Amino acid sequence: MDNRQQGVKIVAAAKQLPAYSKNTEEIIQFLDTWLDGREERFVRKVKKIFQGAGVDKRYGIMSPEEVFTETSFAQKNDIYAREVKKLGEGCLKKALSKAHWLPTDVDYIITVSCTGIMIPSLDAYLINSLKMRQDVVRLPVTEMGCAAGVSGMIYAQNFLKANPGKRAAVIAVESPTATFQLNDFSMANVVSAAIFGDGAACVLLSSAVGDDGPEIINSGMYHFYDAVHMMGFQLVDTGLKMVLDKEVPDTISAHFNDIILPFLAQADLEIEDVDHLIFHPGGKKIVQTVEGLFGKMGKNIDDTKEVLRLYGNMSSVTVLYVLERFLERKLPKDDYGLMLSFGPGFSAQRTLLKW
Repeated sequence: MDNRQQGVKIVAAAKQLPAYSKNTEEIIQFLDTWLDGREERFVRKVKKIFQGAGVDKRYGIMSPEEVFTETSFAQKNDIYAREVKKLGEGCLKKALSKAHWLPTDVDYIITVSCTGIMIPSLDAYLINSLKMRQDVVRLPVTEMGCAAGVSGMIYAQNFLKANPGKRAAVIAVESPTATFQLNDFSMANVVSAAIFGDGAACVLLSSAVGDDGPEIINSGMYHFYDAVHMMGFQLVDTGLKMVLDKEVPDTISAHFNDIILPFLAQADLEIEDVDHLIFHPGGKKIVQTVEGLFGKMGKNIDDTKEVLRLYGNMSSVTVLYVLERFLERKLPKDDYGLMLSFGPGFSAQRTLLKW
């Protein structure tokens, strides 16, 4: 492999969907059983949230019957551990095929997930199942939530910048359905159930001469002070309980210019110079907030809305589904793309791409 210095490029992205899926109207039928005995007004409100979430279909590692069955954290986590191995292997193999790489071509493997607990982490199983090199460098990322798809790419970029001629795989696998709390009727649990779905994606990056794709021009993180309460999980006896504050869209809106404009200025760009917005669809309200902000600048996030509609929010995975849509298009040379995701901390992760 040629080790001459070159930028870090995104070579391929691929997704893997779980075995089960239901459209929203089918899920509504399960709500009647789940909400049996609750106040009628509350039942109507929950159904309205599901119907108005902007999600037509959700995929899952388990059937809705299993999701709406009372089980222990250990039982749900066993399903998570079993299924994420399949999903991770599936999307990694697809991405390698797209790039015409062998598993032994990968120097860094970064796995991302926050919806279950596995030690050893997913990457160890992938090294075995694909017979990757015994000196491949592993990095499991477990606590970055929805932001971690972009975070994983930032870590890969930093590895590759420091080591020309190398290749990296970022594999994100999430199962929010494994975190659903059957006896929690809080708005956080209801809203997360309405917007989230399961999925997996892999992105391959390279600093090797000859590997082609959009180049990462700049990347960075933006951390909000005093906002740790806004998003995350609380570990309870029944598993990972969602923490989701209604302040999130307004907080993003208030900080939006600070997140975007100085970051673009580092590359001597303004928002008008950005051709493609590759934005994580956190949920309908966040999408509407960002659409309003970008819309004023003459931009659209149509692909973000479409990914939300087709799959729901799959936490760290979702922005990589949006990225795959752009990679599959023949985009003009010198076009710029901005990747953006938000997650617990509270923080924003940003990556600037150039085709």
